Order: sequence, then C-alpha cells, then structure tokens
Amino acid sequence: MSLTDILSPSDIAAALRDCQAPDSFSPKKFFQISGMSKKSSSQLKEIFRILDNDQSGFIEEEELRYFLQRFEHGARVLTASETKNFLAAADHDGDGKIGAEEFQEMVQS
Repeated sequence: MSLTDILSPSDIAAALRDCQAPDSFSPKKFFQISGMSKKSSSQLKEIFRILDNDQSGFIEEEELRYFLQRFEHGARVLTASETKNFLAAADHDGDGKIGAEEFQEMVQS
C-alpha cells in the first residue's frame, strides 16, 4: 500500500507546494491540506506504518527529516528547526520519538 492509496495525489501535491520554502513546514497545516486530518483511525495507522521507514513502531527524528520525501521522492528535507518543532509537538511522553498513538493524536487534534 502507498500513501496515494489513502490520500489524494492532488491533495498531497498541494500540501507539498505549501511548504516548499525552508522553515515553512507546519505539521497541522500539512495534515489539513493533504487530507490526513479527515482520515479514520485505521487509515491513520496505515499512514503511520508507511511513514515509519524502519518499521520500528516509532517515527524517530531522522525519519522526520525525510517526512516530505515519503510523500514525493524529490521533496525537500525538513530543516533542523522544523524537525525539532515537529518532534516536540507530537512527542507527548518525551521519549524522543513519535509513536502511532501520538501521531494520530497530533493529526486529529
């Protein structure tokens, strides 16, 4: 399964266009424009599984840097500040990584 099986390719493209400039990425805005914030819990679990590149059950800081590239191969890498802000916004238990429940909470809030 791929992200385009769950999300509209045109919505993904619009979300990526919105954050092309360095330090312009906002997770909340990206989730809204891409349509993620309207997906069901089971769809979000599947999206999380796809984004969890190493299948560890968590999205770590290094995976977050390449978050946009999981949606489109040529997309830019998140800046260090974008990555740290993204992690801080989702990592509720402070373990330095984002679990599936934390991801779902962030997307749906």
